[in-house]
Amino acid sequence: MIYIFIAISLFISIVLSALIIPRILVVAFRKKLFDIPDERKVHSGIIPRLGGISFVPTILFSLAFTTGLRYLIGYEIAIDSLHFIVPEFYFLVCGLTLLYLSGIKDDLVGLRYRSKFVIQIIAASLIPLSGLWINNLYGLFGIEELTPWLGIPFTILLTVFIVNAINLIDGIDGLASGLSSISLLTLGSLYIYYGQWIYAMLAFSTLGVLLPFFYYNVFGNVDRCKKIFMGDTGSLTLGYILAFLAISYTNNNPERAPYSEGAIVIAFSTLIVPMFDVIRVILVRARNHKGLFDADRNHIHHKFLDMGFSSRKTMICILAMALSFSIVNIILASVINNNILLLADITIWIGLNLWFDKIRDRKKKKIYAKSTIDRG
Repeated sequence: MIYIFIAISLFISIVLSALIIPRILVVAFRKKLFDIPDERKVHSGIIPRLGGISFVPTILFSLAFTTGLRYLIGYEIAIDSLHFIVPEFYFLVCGLTLLYLSGIKDDLVGLRYRSKFVIQIIAASLIPLSGLWINNLYGLFGIEELTPWLGIPFTILLTVFIVNAINLIDGIDGLASGLSSISLLTLGSLYIYYGQWIYAMLAFSTLGVLLPFFYYNVFGNVDRCKKIFMGDTGSLTLGYILAFLAISYTNNNPERAPYSEGAIVIAFSTLIVPMFDVIRVILVRARNHKGLFDADRNHIHHKFLDMGFSSRKTMICILAMALSFSIVNIILASVINNNILLLADITIWIGLNLWFDKIRDRKKKKIYAKSTIDRG
């Protein structure tokens, strides 16, 4: 029966999102609320970036309606789980509200990065305030249990990092929503496996809202005013939900799920591409003595575009990479030490990026040589 409730939450999110997005498009074009192309952006034409406005209301409605329906039918949440589920989800809603409102302001009139960062830290602090924080590294770097003095600040920093990673990876059509969908599907399935139904419902409610958005974002026709971006409203709240689900899966709590040595690697392997990409970009900027928050064209999707891939093919390749990382890590987590698995992930990521750099540089040399010949 519980599978039906998860299916209902997914269905409600899909339907509501499909109904809301066309109306957002109408309002955006009437009020001329567009994302204007520049030298860094790969799209052309005027496209609204308010798609993320539909995310939080749809997710909360779907989750609340399905949970209420569960209670009416008699499938109540176990009483011994309520003492951690209730504060976690209440504070989750508080954090989402802060990021949702700041995202709307940023998408409409702009918001200074310092203000956004402060709001993100406050929202991130609400997760450990609810009692949810990373309390075990499962032997990663030789560390097992974490004290609150270490685990809580680490959880806050990691949440802010994931929120920004999703925001920064949102550079081409379908990439942020596609990567998030893979993570949500993976984490949602893992929660079903461990019988953590309320977390699974959150994952699939969020997945449901992304499916219609993905269609409009990837396949929408600009000339027919059917294309839309998620904007900061969408990427920030999406990153926050993903961070919450990953941290919850990582949290070592016997009342939540049995101890699993590979929990931390499995949880965050679903976010390897956006997380590793941001780390690499920051390191490259530091090496080149550039501002860490200065915009550039050095993200993974920019590399694929510079190699000659179309936006659609770039999106598909990166999603395939993310899915591969998730599947391989889940399979190997039970048989390989966490440190070895993390080292392998880092090595593969570095190797792939070096390979991409060679292809990109070769492509640029060919273009330069051809232009030189044409001028001659």
